[in-house]
Amino acid sequence: MVCVDLDDPLAFALLPPPKETAEQRSAREHAEAEARETSEAIDNQIRQEKIILKKKQKATKILLLGQSESGKSAFLKSFRLQYAKDQWLEERLAWRPVIYLNLIRNAVEVLDSLQQAMSQMNKDRFTDKHRLLALRLSPLRIVLVDLEKCLGPGSQEIFPTPHLLSDPPEGCIRPHEFGIGSNNEWKSVPDELRPPTNIGSCSSSKQREADYDQVTNVLCGCKDDIKSLWQDPVVKQILSHLRSRIEDSSGFFLDDVDRIVSPDYEPADDDIVRAHLRTVGIQEHRFMMEAGQYLALSTEPLPLDAKADYGTEWIMYDFAGTRSFRGSWAAFFDDVDAIIFLAPISCFDEQLQEDQDINRLEDSLQLWRIVCSSPVLAKVQIILFLNKCDILHEKMKRGVPVRDYFPDFADQKNDTATVMRYFRRQFKNLFRSCSPQPRPLYVYFTSVVRDTKVFATVLSAVRDGVLRRHLENSRLI
Repeated sequence: MVCVDLDDPLAFALLPPPKETAEQRSAREHAEAEARETSEAIDNQIRQEKIILKKKQKATKILLLGQSESGKSAFLKSFRLQYAKDQWLEERLAWRPVIYLNLIRNAVEVLDSLQQAMSQMNKDRFTDKHRLLALRLSPLRIVLVDLEKCLGPGSQEIFPTPHLLSDPPEGCIRPHEFGIGSNNEWKSVPDELRPPTNIGSCSSSKQREADYDQVTNVLCGCKDDIKSLWQDPVVKQILSHLRSRIEDSSGFFLDDVDRIVSPDYEPADDDIVRAHLRTVGIQEHRFMMEAGQYLALSTEPLPLDAKADYGTEWIMYDFAGTRSFRGSWAAFFDDVDAIIFLAPISCFDEQLQEDQDINRLEDSLQLWRIVCSSPVLAKVQIILFLNKCDILHEKMKRGVPVRDYFPDFADQKNDTATVMRYFRRQFKNLFRSCSPQPRPLYVYFTSVVRDTKVFATVLSAVRDGVLRRHLENSRLI
């Protein structure tokens, strides 16, 4: 006997008719099953159409700005690892030669310091071991040149040049710089990372593989000597005397020789994020947002929906940060949803590679002033990352005085927390004084950008900026 709630009229409607025969019951159940299938098919079609509609919506456009080696490319790689994992995995092996390039460059830099000291200092300090190391590691120089040729301009270092303004002097031709065109998507990046097909010995994929196998063989043969060079006490003293902190530089892998110098080596996610390949020109990266680890943060003005950005297209522009190329940024300022500006505050005691007379952090502040004061960007959401705080902390532990480089720091306590607050205040004050109109600013201290909370705040800030622009365009605010 079926119990029916007398207060529920729908229950009566769903009751089988009285005195229903077995044949009638079978027909009714068959009709109900068909109705359920039709309803589920309609629901599924609606879901698919929503996904297609999201994909057809206007892409979210983000600019990554900052000087060279500020961490823009590392942020981009980390962001893709979090929210475009499938595309990330497609290019994993393509980063192996880049990581080897970084390792070889590390070793050659240390070797150069050793050989310079051997030619200038008391020779009694050095033994046959050091002379033998210099001899046995000499093949790395040849391999370094070959890798730079294969990987293109982005693999080469920046050297000081006489003209470093945004616009070169009249009659001066800016050297050609390589960049990924606007029609390239992430799936094409592995080809850009692999050797170009029009350069000498790198004329075919089989030849490229053979060349990379040769690089691996040379590294395996030099593996013990590289470790011995890096761990040698005399070499450590030389680097300390030269105030060289190679371990603080981008793409440092000398502490990972045992793990990465192997024929079977496959780059880990952290290796790819740390790998350094200089951005040359303007690189456009398109990807569809996949399900990432979104975290709701109580400090954010908008709640984060775990599926809010799924299936939407994002375009991120990674700009070369050299001073000679910054004049080209303005062409991309139109119709931007957000700007992510990265400023490494650990470089307060360093000079620009392309101009040794300019302090890196002073240059970053000047660049920040230009971005904040741009009338074209007056309504664009800006997110500021004060980056490389881990390196700043190490410098504070070594007692590097900030006031020697920023006199107005005066007699404040020379510790990490105080210095971080000081530089945050510098950037905030410039933002307030230079912005054409009032707008919110998101500021975060970061180190190696792999924290999912950082990405969650980026998504929230971008969403907030897009919503604010829509409301302004609708004259609701």
